[in-house]
Amino acid sequence: MSHHIIEINNLEYIYPDKTKALSGLSFRILHGESVAIVGANGAGKSTLLSHLIGILVPTAGTVRIGDYPLTKQTLPHIRRTVGMVFQNPDDQLFMPTVFEDVAFGPLNLGLPLPEVEKRVMSALETVGAAHLRERPPYKLSGGQKRSVAIASVLSMLPDILVLDEPTAGLDAKARRQLIMLLKSFTHTKIIATHDLDLVLDLCERTIVLSDGAIIADRPTLQIFSDEGLLAQAHLEKPIGMQGCPICSIK
Repeated sequence: MSHHIIEINNLEYIYPDKTKALSGLSFRILHGESVAIVGANGAGKSTLLSHLIGILVPTAGTVRIGDYPLTKQTLPHIRRTVGMVFQNPDDQLFMPTVFEDVAFGPLNLGLPLPEVEKRVMSALETVGAAHLRERPPYKLSGGQKRSVAIASVLSMLPDILVLDEPTAGLDAKARRQLIMLLKSFTHTKIIATHDLDLVLDLCERTIVLSDGAIIADRPTLQIFSDEGLLAQAHLEKPIGMQGCPICSIK
């Protein structure tokens, strides 16, 4: 299943204002892995994700998705292979109804209407949002919008899911529902987030970015047990690993 593999080799990106956002990133993600990308604000997480679907083009280095290097010619194929859920669902939802939003991608592939209907309803049922099909997206709650944004990606039948801050703005119930949903997916998953407890729940591997460079790429529990590394990356241990502050008082 080489089409599920992501390979990044010596990736660099410099913004037009000469700001260097990424510096010499190299890693490989295999089929079925759930990998977190963590780091402080400005570490380069969103910039990295933008390279995986061709929103940004590397200043140097290569991005490879399966058998295809990321180029202008291969971009349509790669965008069918990699589905990205953006940090703000409002950046993804723009049609009058939920159904039309989720159908937008399949329709643009030129699929016949019965196939589009099948994909839309399957995606909405997967995220528990079939009952919202006729609702205007702008009237949905934050959790509902997130679910519909994920459905709009699933309707394209991607092999790889990329999520940017998926729990941002969600209440506790919606966050837990999202985690359970993501746990059920067998897709290769790449999740950029500040929510380290989410990482603890979903990702067996974590890549730590600092100032646009990788400073660690190890099993998640090893990363979160390394207090020196967390301090270097301006991160704190997940709440689930901190223990009870009251019980620790002597």
